[in-house]
Amino acid sequence: MPWISTKKKPCVAILTYRDQSRIFRGNRDNFIDLLHTAKAEGVNAYIVAQDEFNPHGRGNVKGFIYSSKQKKWIRVERPFPHVVYNRIPYRKFEQLPEVQKLLQEMLHHPEIRLFNPAFFSKWSLFEWLYASRSTRKHIPETVKLNGPVDLVRLTRKYKVIYLKPIKGKAGKGIMKVQRVAGTGPNVANGYRLIHQQSTGTESAVYDSLWKLYEVVKSHTGDKEYIAQQGITLAKAGGRPFDLRILVQKNAKGIWRISGVGARVAGASSITTHVPRGGSIDDPVKLLTTVFGAARCRDILREARTTALLLAQQIEQGSGHTLGEMSMDLGVDHEGKLWFFEANSKPMKFDEPHIRSRSLRRLVRYWKYLTGIPRRKGRRVQA
Repeated sequence: MPWISTKKKPCVAILTYRDQSRIFRGNRDNFIDLLHTAKAEGVNAYIVAQDEFNPHGRGNVKGFIYSSKQKKWIRVERPFPHVVYNRIPYRKFEQLPEVQKLLQEMLHHPEIRLFNPAFFSKWSLFEWLYASRSTRKHIPETVKLNGPVDLVRLTRKYKVIYLKPIKGKAGKGIMKVQRVAGTGPNVANGYRLIHQQSTGTESAVYDSLWKLYEVVKSHTGDKEYIAQQGITLAKAGGRPFDLRILVQKNAKGIWRISGVGARVAGASSITTHVPRGGSIDDPVKLLTTVFGAARCRDILREARTTALLLAQQIEQGSGHTLGEMSMDLGVDHEGKLWFFEANSKPMKFDEPHIRSRSLRRLVRYWKYLTGIPRRKGRRVQA
């Protein structure tokens, strides 16, 4: 038996965060699109801030909807939700004790279906994916950066490695280390460190890994990092690119591919992230340029299959109900696929055909969740 009557209009609260600067945080254009799609699909959806949602209440909830006529956000009261969609936009908000308490209460609530309860940790992702033989082969060698020994071992094994913040976002704080040969008989080999920051990239060469580690440590501070085997990505027009894949559950709760895009690295960037200078491009065009039309079709087919396997394994490893994620898959110069990252709170895909499909699929998954019993939640690992 469904846990709510199918005759009752599904009600969904889109959870975000409010601080002293704004009535609520998050991508408002995305929220407007979601509310518009929800209305078209017969779902009663609204935005709610963390400090106005009481999971133990039973009455109406104060939230916001958008008025297209007035072109502004309107304060409203809406029924207690059947489903909560977590769109708290930053880890620093999600990790606050009061927010963690709220998420735990919703995970164990008998009448609320909460999905995607937390941002992913890069280290947890690799642990989950390494646990399965079917996904392990797509994982670059990855270790926690606990000290200089980790850096030395990987740097001596691979010509290029990447250092990534475990709780990073959009490429911020990523570093690249590569071995460089001396330019003459009296010039020793060295190690180039490229550090990607919001203001651009810094590059310097050090004659020993121990000196390099001291600089790395000054950049990482008390933040946790992973060290990862560098993959030589396929290049088009001299610039590396990777695939950005949106995976979502459909109206039957089954993982499906909502779209495949491509992101090309900027001229001076060490990643393909658009906020770091990357650009959007057509995956078919890029892959055909490098591998030819027939091989392009094979790679895209394999990318779709691989992304579905990865999503299933990530959900199983997390122990939580997940409904969507975006992931970055690299394609090396031989056409092999590599997993780099997954995001439990995907940013908007700018490709129109992906965007429209993703909105409909997400809202229909909300409707699906209102008709099945909740399962016992586990603790959120932010």
